Amino acid sequence: MKGLILAAGQGSRLRPLTDSLPKTLLPVTDEMTILDAALSNLSVSGVERIAIITGFASDKIESIVPALEGRHGVSLELIFNDKGQTWNNAYSLWLGAHWMDEDTIVINSDTLHPPSVETALIDTAAHEPDGLFIAVDTVKQLGEEEMKLTFTDHMHVRRIHKGINPAIAAGEYIGVTLLKEPSVADVMTSLRATWSRDTDLYYEDGYQDYIDRGERVIAVPIGDLPWVEVDSHDDLARARDIACLY
Repeated sequence: MKGLILAAGQGSRLRPLTDSLPKTLLPVTDEMTILDAALSNLSVSGVERIAIITGFASDKIESIVPALEGRHGVSLELIFNDKGQTWNNAYSLWLGAHWMDEDTIVINSDTLHPPSVETALIDTAAHEPDGLFIAVDTVKQLGEEEMKLTFTDHMHVRRIHKGINPAIAAGEYIGVTLLKEPSVADVMTSLRATWSRDTDLYYEDGYQDYIDRGERVIAVPIGDLPWVEVDSHDDLARARDIACLY
């Protein structure tokens, strides 16, 4: 199994901290950045080969690759997204297509969560031949900004989009996916169709295209766990509060 971390964006809402630094390198403890947490989760889950999609301030990540590899016992490859500041992340994930020649865990680089999330995905997908498995918070109270979804009684996702009415949403996608290798090509076809249609679309819009083509996306509940997507200064403060729990 491989890992893929999406880290091409800047994080403009976290300025001035991100004026020259990707938000994934913001510290959440004295010794750990958001990126460290993602790499640690993958390493603990037995994933040793990891690619990072870089973009804004990519040199900051490139300069610490040897240190990250030594700290987490992993092998890293960087994939540069030259459109990371102008196109949305459907294109970023698509750029990793060549890397995903086996089952792959994909992590948004601004999501801080415990390694039990990766464990839940791996355990759920272990006996499945194909498919796309996404980590979902079914406990959190939802608002307008969350990446919401609806699914069937069998946890098959019907819709995934920020625009879903919170009153009918079944949960929030937290930014961690496991793609089974036999499904990668079809997922990449949907992603290409998505960014070709509109470069401002999210990769979750690609997931919806994949669903609309008759393929299955399985929601995997993570339980009542502390996690946060770091988009704002308030989010960063919360990340620093919960990082010590991991």
